[in-house]
Amino acid sequence: MAVKVPSGQPVTLQDVIWNVAGPDGMVTRFRFLAPDIAGAVDFDTAETDMIWLCENFALPRLSEFGPQPEAVVISLSDRALDFGDSAPEAVQFFESYRVEGGKCEWEMF
Repeated sequence: MAVKVPSGQPVTLQDVIWNVAGPDGMVTRFRFLAPDIAGAVDFDTAETDMIWLCENFALPRLSEFGPQPEAVVISLSDRALDFGDSAPEAVQFFESYRVEGGKCEWEMF
């Protein structure tokens, strides 16, 4: 599923991993393909897109599936990878957000 983000870069939902136990409770991961992060899109631009994806894409979908997670992780990858696979040549960005009051609050990993 293609998703329009503020930067205009092409972003496609790869998959969602629902309610995985994390150190501070349940975590839901939204994994996106974003080929342009390998060159044309810098981290600052991608970071703006990731918070937008959390608040405008992930949060509205959380109520569709069981108990609410404590956190949402948004990841962007320049190529499709299976969850947990190591690929040193891949460019990947990850951000974790605490879900509070209907908003995504950035958390340091």
